[in-house]
Amino acid sequence: MSSERYLRGWEKLMEVDGEGGERVMESLKDIAPDLGRYVVEFAFGDIYSREGLDLKQRQLVTIASLTTQGGCEPQLTVHIHAALNVGLSPQEIVEAIIHCSPYTGFPRVLNAVFTAKRIFEERNVQGQSVL
Repeated sequence: MSSERYLRGWEKLMEVDGEGGERVMESLKDIAPDLGRYVVEFAFGDIYSREGLDLKQRQLVTIASLTTQGGCEPQLTVHIHAALNVGLSPQEIVEAIIHCSPYTGFPRVLNAVFTAKRIFEERNVQGQSVL
């Protein structure tokens, strides 16, 4: 897998998700390696590498999307870590989640906020007071 698209995607994945992204790709190797390649090439090689939004904006969009879908807490965990990695504050992350309340409802927003709270505690970052 030495395609330019894959390499561009892998570099972007490492920039955004670091070890978390690497763990996700590793976990797919024995069950769905093609899915891992699709994530790297399409999501990160094509979509995350586009111009027009910076990485902070992309993470806010991703967090909002995963929050509104509900049931995506494992992916939300990865992307909240990524949001912190690219420089979003805990307050910005929580505000993006709260902003979803009128569009998606309290149960999904509560699940996302508690996911964020757990990550903030794990990473020992300030933000719990906004929760």
